[in-house]
Amino acid sequence: MIAAGIDLGGTKIEAQVFAADWSLQARHRWPTPKEYPALVTAMAEAIHWCDAHAPGLPIGISAAGLIHPHTGLALTSNLPATGRPFAQDIATAAGRPIAWINDCRALTLSEATLGAAKGADPAVGLILGTGVAGGVVTGGHLLPSPAATGGEFGHFPLSAAPIVAHNLPILTCGCGREGCAETYLSAPGLSRIAAHLTGQTHTPETIVAARATTPAFQMAWDIWLDLATEFLITLCLTIDPQVIVIGGGLSRAPGLSTDLTHRLTQATLKGFPIPAIRLAEGGDASGARGAALHALNEVAHA
Repeated sequence: MIAAGIDLGGTKIEAQVFAADWSLQARHRWPTPKEYPALVTAMAEAIHWCDAHAPGLPIGISAAGLIHPHTGLALTSNLPATGRPFAQDIATAAGRPIAWINDCRALTLSEATLGAAKGADPAVGLILGTGVAGGVVTGGHLLPSPAATGGEFGHFPLSAAPIVAHNLPILTCGCGREGCAETYLSAPGLSRIAAHLTGQTHTPETIVAARATTPAFQMAWDIWLDLATEFLITLCLTIDPQVIVIGGGLSRAPGLSTDLTHRLTQATLKGFPIPAIRLAEGGDASGARGAALHALNEVAHA
């Protein structure tokens, strides 16, 4: 065994133990408690489960949200841990050190090391789901992030051109800022675009599935692609990735990588190449595997 990872989500906790070739050797799931003390206890239980399978392995935890680099306090929207020293409380309850990584950065590390972006440098991971975020891997490692906010791409400001062209309202983001990319590029954002066109609320799944037969849904998808293309141009002009790996709920939209590749080819600086746009390969394994990779890297550089 080489390392273990625990993926902490709003509904489930999943622990995975990996062999030296990164094949999955054992996995177990628990429901995510809704109260903080029970959540800390459940995480300690998951750590003990990993230790029971292979004592002393590096263990990483992947979770949505941020841990403040100076105070150690958590900021998260889907866990009852904001304002708490979450990572430290888990380590104390488990009686052993753990490594902590944001879930989007975990997916990026997993895909750049073992998945769809293996060998690419630099590689960008991008989650398009309930929120929008990702990470950057270069030289086999995540870019250093002194403020712990590197990869929070969803809080880039939206490009003005498609907002004006489609007469979209500027929305307040959950972070408190106005006009963040996440307000329209997330899965709920696609629903907001469709509601702007139709006056009715539809799920992202309905919009994606019926866009070929429902003109308003196809229009919503086209507007979303316009916004996503401008967003990807920002990533290309700042990071210049070799590969962009997309995960999250919207990554399951049929033809997404083809649509984005076509739009980006048309929109980029004339004659210059664009990154390969690929879908994440790891699925449910990416969070835990990325956390395990991160934990192993921390041990190697301790």
